[in-house]
Amino acid sequence: MVVALALAGAVQGTAHAGERGPADGRQLLFYNHAYGVLDRETADAIEHSSYLRDFANFQVRTTTGSGGQTWTGRYLMGRETYVELFGVGDLPGQDGTLGSAGLGVSTERAGDLAAVTERLRQQGVTDPIEFRQTRDFGDGAPVPWFDAVFTTGQYDRFGAWGMEYRPEYFADPRSNTEPAAHPGDVGRERYLSDAYRDHLMRDVTGIRLAVTARDLANTVPLLKAGGFAVRSLPGGGVLAKGGGTTLRFDAVPVDQVGLQQVEMVLNRPVPDRHVERIGHSDLVVGPGSRAVWTFGGQDRPSASG
Repeated sequence: MVVALALAGAVQGTAHAGERGPADGRQLLFYNHAYGVLDRETADAIEHSSYLRDFANFQVRTTTGSGGQTWTGRYLMGRETYVELFGVGDLPGQDGTLGSAGLGVSTERAGDLAAVTERLRQQGVTDPIEFRQTRDFGDGAPVPWFDAVFTTGQYDRFGAWGMEYRPEYFADPRSNTEPAAHPGDVGRERYLSDAYRDHLMRDVTGIRLAVTARDLANTVPLLKAGGFAVRSLPGGGVLAKGGGTTLRFDAVPVDQVGLQQVEMVLNRPVPDRHVERIGHSDLVVGPGSRAVWTFGGQDRPSASG
């Protein structure tokens, strides 16, 4: 799922996002997935990595969404969360440039996206952009996939959206989703398969992204509306916590943007530290039940600190 592709055909609105809003109440949105556009060498190395196929429920998949738009991603999927990776040029327009990225945060209960949208309006996002994404399984008959809300249709290299899976998608046997655990269950665990159990990676626990100040300002209202605990960091960055995932955003010039780091929890502890070099990235697994994937091959502070 890519911001520009999701916004295709959506009615454009104007967002006036204030810093204050009704962030109290139960959490409505949870980290679903993030994507990043990497250099071609790294993307190709990820695609052909035998290590990643053992480490995670790993797939390379082409998806057809609304309006016949297609994208091919490299996916590492956990129990409730996942990461989607692209190479330069894999996506059209500005979304295919190095450093472009996105973040999807989703509901667990049917109807919660409407509450998020109302919270956004209370924060001053006067015209949230609402959009329905579809998925074509190959027969030319698009199936409703999820509803989404954006604070704005204007962005530099990063965008975030709230999302809620549609009952029609869960009802389609081709989706390979699980039965509802309770009435109104539209959760992430239901959406993803249990194939993660056969691998080491369990879930994403932290994401670090470098984004422009404008893109960050458009993202904060959505995080607050979703119930994340959001605090400012020195230098203009933001740390958002909730639902077991920490999201760190560093405010940088547009030529420095991009996915920086992914932190993961493992299904079981490992006794030793293993470093897997994949293109211009380093995946450090263990010791213990933690893995950290750093892009660009540079040592960085963790996403959570």
